[in-house]
Amino acid sequence: MSTPTSTAATDRTSPTAAPAVDPDDPREHIEVGVLLANGRLAGRRFGSRAEAEAWARPDEGDQVVEYNLVCECSV
Repeated sequence: MSTPTSTAATDRTSPTAAPAVDPDDPREHIEVGVLLANGRLAGRRFGSRAEAEAWARPDEGDQVVEYNLVCECSV
């Protein structure tokens, strides 16, 4: 469990306070992949969006996508 570094992160009355995100919450784990032109995901993992964009071939119809494996929803 992490400790907040500022009071703004835990102050729910502050209009600019961002909601606290639990890094261990599997719903927050976003994967980056490449959706191939044939509609299938590439069979490999990417460490970052930049790595996926470098590997993808947009001229052949590939798209970089972000998704969550737990809720199977796009981001």
